[in-house]
Amino acid sequence: MNYKIIGDSCCDLTAEYKKDSRFDLVPLTLQVDDTYIRDDETFDQAHFLKLVRESKSVQKSACPSPEDFMASYAGEEEMVFVVTLSQHLSGTYNSAVLAKNLYYEENPNSTKKIHIFSSDSACCGESLIAFRIRDLAESGASFEEIVEQAGSFRDGMKTYFVLETLDFLRKNGRLTGLASILASALNIKPVMSADHGVIIKLNQARGITKALGKMCDLAVEETLRRGVDTKKHTLGITHCNCPDRAEAVREQLCSRLAFRDVYITPAAGVSSLYAGDGGVVVAI
Repeated sequence: MNYKIIGDSCCDLTAEYKKDSRFDLVPLTLQVDDTYIRDDETFDQAHFLKLVRESKSVQKSACPSPEDFMASYAGEEEMVFVVTLSQHLSGTYNSAVLAKNLYYEENPNSTKKIHIFSSDSACCGESLIAFRIRDLAESGASFEEIVEQAGSFRDGMKTYFVLETLDFLRKNGRLTGLASILASALNIKPVMSADHGVIIKLNQARGITKALGKMCDLAVEETLRRGVDTKKHTLGITHCNCPDRAEAVREQLCSRLAFRDVYITPAAGVSSLYAGDGGVVVAI
């Protein structure tokens, strides 16, 4: 059966993958003051970060409409798999589900099978789930098998991140104000993760370099404790305008764990908004 994998625009794909007809991205919209930016192939990260630095207001994002998803569902593909931002962080998942219901209402005789995954993650975490779906589909797995095995993959994946500032997350209601104030005042950089898609703090360190090192330590410890055979998995890293930091994280993790592959990608628009300039996200 032929298939399509749809991600929202926080599913960070390289230029090569964006050209792959098996993948499609439905963009969110970003707002900085009175400027609206569609998070698609026209996104200019340098310009966007400049707008953010100069802005005195709260930057926002808007999820795609159900109509945006329905347009992507259309086509001859017999199986459609959607991977969205964690439903605890964005309304994108709900929009995709509503679009699925509307699609079947308007196409009652359709045999197309659609499944929506809330990634319980973001950035490269979404990408790794999409790649797992691709691998399963290419192996000839059935729709039901892909849903089950990709869901298990998501449930076993862990996401970690360290940001220069938590202000973007705090201002958009993803963190308490206290955590952000303390981190800013003392130059403390929290090491963050997610618990079923909800952001949690694991540890902290003074300065970004030490925090990234602490993140790598925790990621290795947890991965070994969970008994993950990393030789069968891809290491995912998303960075916002800091390729050197991403490479340093790759070196630290790969010196202690053996991965099948490493996927490093610059942040797209939504990732740039919430990670902020200098942020690094890791998925294992």
